[in-house]
Amino acid sequence: MTTILGISGSLRAGSYNTALLRAAQALAAPGVTLEAVTLHGIPLYDGDVERRDGLPAAVLQLKQRIIASDGVLLVTPEYNSGIPGVFKNAIDWLSRPAADIPRVFGDRPFALAGASQGGFGTILSQDAWLSVLRKLGVRHWAGGTLMVSRATQVFDEDGALRDEAIRKQLGDFLNGFAAWIDGGGAGR
Repeated sequence: MTTILGISGSLRAGSYNTALLRAAQALAAPGVTLEAVTLHGIPLYDGDVERRDGLPAAVLQLKQRIIASDGVLLVTPEYNSGIPGVFKNAIDWLSRPAADIPRVFGDRPFALAGASQGGFGTILSQDAWLSVLRKLGVRHWAGGTLMVSRATQVFDEDGALRDEAIRKQLGDFLNGFAAWIDGGGAGR
């Protein structure tokens, strides 16, 4: 059984990225489990809070879920041509203390996907993530690309995926990532 932790980088209740993650859960091949989480409850990073109180409970819980996974799928929106602040903030918390980086991120398989209302998907956000992932030492899967454009046309008003071409692309993407993990992409 391969367990992938999918993290939506949006807090919005009607998030297209959270909807994309939910749709991916239904498309996982037999033997693959995709667990979906959001970033609710993670406060803004503050070194004084970390020094005084340690890591917040929400950060510790997410950190343990990453450690328990075989791979991580970051489902990222794109805000102002880059990484959403709430998502980068969560990764900053997860990288604390620095001595934990190898345990949480080091050589762990990561993949990127995303959805946006615009015509270019999340190409700039996903590109901006590459330097962060490189710094953390993850094993980035570059075998597939999933950038959903014009999300208002792809999802219905309830957040259900209604575009069959995107459904196929999403299933192929998720299961390609899982196969890469199973085939030694983990490197751990």
